[in-house]
Amino acid sequence: MPLDPQVRSLLDAAEKAGLQPLWQLTPDQARAQYRMRVQRMEAKNVPIHKVEELRIPGPDRPIGLRIYWPRERMIGETLPVLVWFHGGGFVIGSLDTHDTACRFLSNGADCIVISVDYRLAPEAKFPAAIDDSFAALRWVVFNGADLGIDIGRIAVGGDSAGGNLAAVCALMARDAGFPVRFQLLIYPCTAPEPETASHRAFADGYLLTRQTITWFYRHYLRSSKDTHDFRYAPLIADDLSSLPPAWLCVAGFDPLRDEGVQYATRLIEAGNRVTLVNYEGAVHGFFLMQGGLEIARRAIDDASAALRDGLKKTEET
Repeated sequence: MPLDPQVRSLLDAAEKAGLQPLWQLTPDQARAQYRMRVQRMEAKNVPIHKVEELRIPGPDRPIGLRIYWPRERMIGETLPVLVWFHGGGFVIGSLDTHDTACRFLSNGADCIVISVDYRLAPEAKFPAAIDDSFAALRWVVFNGADLGIDIGRIAVGGDSAGGNLAAVCALMARDAGFPVRFQLLIYPCTAPEPETASHRAFADGYLLTRQTITWFYRHYLRSSKDTHDFRYAPLIADDLSSLPPAWLCVAGFDPLRDEGVQYATRLIEAGNRVTLVNYEGAVHGFFLMQGGLEIARRAIDDASAALRDGLKKTEET
């Protein structure tokens, strides 16, 4: 399938803009450029019932949370929750760059969304991001009832690096006995090395380049030994059984496409329920481009519907 025509126009415009590649920038410069790019393409003025900011104890410093409420709760009512981890290669991205996506997911799935401001590299290298992410999930498990959260209906989710963190949190939650019900994995990075066919086919010209991926990992990892740790590469985890159902999407022209498919395959082979969706005409990062891409609006609607269904009440809850 060819590139989506709107995506093709986006790539042409990006080439004409002549922005300096992220891998040639400092982390702070890259964060500013990424924030600007997201602001240009995201939907504007997405309403939400309420947004709250909260800081909780973390392993190294307080962790910031941004909490989205889709509506007023009825007396005695509890709502399910999505604990969300933003993407950005573990180096860029923030609560602000993913604010619009969180609003869409909260409204569309009728759930609370808690977005986690985990530490970024290179200031805080692996495993700081996953330490913060799991600490935030643990906090929700033990304190969420005070916010009106149904602790029996917790999902984890994220895009790209955030999808990696969500997948790893699901594994760690299983081992800790935490009640995670669902995984929402948006083109997650899962492999120890960028060596799949899609990494080679889409190494340049599709927004996320091989040089940028290498730049991300160089900032994030302490040494090559970290690539052997499942907390960096969940695809190599020894045991992927007994995990929550997952909705996992990939993009057809994304270097990360094949490792996302491989992770879905391993989850299925381990006996888990997985829905794998390939947005064939899209590129990495398209999920945040609801303001300019119809395929992004479709994907976020699909993700919201899957999340809503995955967190619906059952006889057990």
